[in-house]
Amino acid sequence: MNQDIFDYFANKEYFDDHDDWISEHLDKYFQSEEISVFHEFIAFDFKVHIYFIQPKKYSFNILLSSGMSSLKMNVPDEVENKKELEFSELMMLIPKDITFSEVYTGESKNDYLISMLKHSAKFPHFNETWMGIGHTICADENYGPYSNETNFVGGVLLPSVTFDEDFTKIKREGTIINLYTFFPLFKNEIKYKIKNGYSALFDLLIKSNMKETFDNNRNNLIPKKSFWNRLKL
Repeated sequence: MNQDIFDYFANKEYFDDHDDWISEHLDKYFQSEEISVFHEFIAFDFKVHIYFIQPKKYSFNILLSSGMSSLKMNVPDEVENKKELEFSELMMLIPKDITFSEVYTGESKNDYLISMLKHSAKFPHFNETWMGIGHTICADENYGPYSNETNFVGGVLLPSVTFDEDFTKIKREGTIINLYTFFPLFKNEIKYKIKNGYSALFDLLIKSNMKETFDNNRNNLIPKKSFWNRLKL
């Protein structure tokens, strides 16, 4: 199985310079001592590293993937501005009190947040599809949570309300790498979005005055009773 995965990704066209673009882009906004990286040294598919940025000027820290954009996503021809959507990376704003071990193992406290981004960043390339604003992804097909530390089972890609396009669009040599916010969702929120669409979910986010910064204890956008009543409509 691992050999099949290795062979599949070995034949892909890689854009390795995008990793350098991301690094140079971050250097414009943050001090070197504020940036560290959880490197993926060995992978049978392709490597996704995670930046851990601890900016002094903000009340939050940032997790940002680097490696998703090393491969071109399979954006359908009918999608408007297709060329501008072929490369992307994912980020999460997280509270300052969330800490990590020095080395990512996937088993330490809060590692599920890093795993969440890595899993989502690899999804479009494993499935020969693409991800953009409004797209949702689940941890697994059975709506299981990412770990026993959280009840989130998936997430939706959102435009950042904290950073403007100067930060969220890396433009180099006629190419754009989009930085999307990954916003984790509960099971009934995912199902609501699938049934009612992205606009309906986005309206709930606005009405709830939901913050972009990750909150593992946030209120569910759709109380269960309300959700089941909606399904009966």
